[in-house]
Amino acid sequence: MTKIVLALLGLFASLQLQAQNIDKSEIQEPNGSAINIAVSKFDLEDGNSFFEEAEDLERKGDYNEALTLFGKAAFEYNAVKNFNRYGQAVIKMSSMHYQLGRFTDAEQILLNVALKNYSKTGNRAGVMNTYNLLGKVYLANTKYTQSMWFYTQQGILAKQLKSNNSYIESILGIVQVKIKKKDFTLALRDLKSAEWLANSIKTTQYKTQIKDAREMIASKTTSKKVNPS
Repeated sequence: MTKIVLALLGLFASLQLQAQNIDKSEIQEPNGSAINIAVSKFDLEDGNSFFEEAEDLERKGDYNEALTLFGKAAFEYNAVKNFNRYGQAVIKMSSMHYQLGRFTDAEQILLNVALKNYSKTGNRAGVMNTYNLLGKVYLANTKYTQSMWFYTQQGILAKQLKSNNSYIESILGIVQVKIKKKDFTLALRDLKSAEWLANSIKTTQYKTQIKDAREMIASKTTSKKVNPS
């Protein structure tokens, strides 16, 4: 599967040049002279159709087929230079790999396609979201140092963009890393910070995550006391 991902990366990288070369086509007249006419071999609507079909398959849990269609959507969006939709399709491709447990493939798409796309187009919110997803992927793949780094970068960018929600999400991601690393005291301190910030902006959307993390820390520390080693 990694070979397929690398092939996709190469394909996406070549699409910019290819798209420039397909805008015009030559038609030969009977007398041999050529007429240049505009020809679009890629259609935004095709991309939208692929994307919608892929989302339907995703909801049904058919991640492999959804991955294929999200890839086709990404191809179409990139060809017509709709880089916002292209980024969304690429993120979805990474998500499908994540759902299938292919964490290295998900990582490669985020690093080599999504992050470069958002950086190139100056989409700082897209970069910030990709940092969060990389933190999640690295955490699932037990690469805690990398996960911590990307969650931290998300938090730094969230402060710059004045995005309280994204900043809270970065803290909660760091909490999960610290729980995995058994740094329970530090995890609890960060959890309290996230809770305080959530209360200060009067949002309850992180209430369940905070509650679950607190219970996880409590269960781990209780177990450690009962079974010291």
